[in-house]
Amino acid sequence: MKIATWNVNSIRTREDHVKQWLGDQDIDILCLQETKVIDQDFPRQSFLDLGYQVYVFGQKAYNGVAIFSKKPLESIDYGFNGIFNNQEKVGNLDEQKRVISGVIDNIRIVNLYVPNGNSLGSEKYEYKLQWLELLQEYLKTIDPQKTDLLVCGDFNIALEDKDIYKPEGREKHVMATPTEREALKKVIDLGLEDVFRKFYPEEGHYSWWDYRQGGFAKNRGWRIDHIYLSPSLLPRAMDCVIDIEPRKLVKPSDHAPVIVEISG
Repeated sequence: MKIATWNVNSIRTREDHVKQWLGDQDIDILCLQETKVIDQDFPRQSFLDLGYQVYVFGQKAYNGVAIFSKKPLESIDYGFNGIFNNQEKVGNLDEQKRVISGVIDNIRIVNLYVPNGNSLGSEKYEYKLQWLELLQEYLKTIDPQKTDLLVCGDFNIALEDKDIYKPEGREKHVMATPTEREALKKVIDLGLEDVFRKFYPEEGHYSWWDYRQGGFAKNRGWRIDHIYLSPSLLPRAMDCVIDIEPRKLVKPSDHAPVIVEISG
């Protein structure tokens, strides 16, 4: 089974790119982020015609997540409140559509679009830290130690210096501050493993490149799109790759898809 994550930076803008890529790659499950469209305007039919079930949780112009699956998902949750059902606990952290989850073949898939944070010390930065804290509580309810769990998406955090093309001085740059990294490590420490690093531990692998100043052409990238597996699922991982080919297209997303292959 091939499961992929991809921040498409607007599904309506990148619809043809996604259709072409799905046809080329034979993906079983695709988790999308930054779809930027309300649910009723999502271009569902294009992907239904390709044989996918389509599950969406979106908003106008910003954020938004979706899952395409060749087989129907079960136990679908939209947002943090899908599990907590506690508005006081969730507060305003579900106003932005950033979490969608479902079960297939006894694997719980959690698709995330973590807030960017904007700049160190800003309100958006504090929002990001609060969001990550709630994510930790959310995943505790699923319990990676007892569940076949795959958590993926755009995390907007480069966890290590080797995940950045030029790490010097980045500790003051959003997506690489020690506080953000520590918040993500607390999530991972619940019992998750970065499956990409199981196969490719070396530096030089990136999933996002700034549109400006020839970021992609000069390979000035960051690895911020991750796939994490529970201990029970990790041994079934056969490979995990970043496919940079879609980033070479005309008017591409600034992110590349990441694919993990799981044995039956």
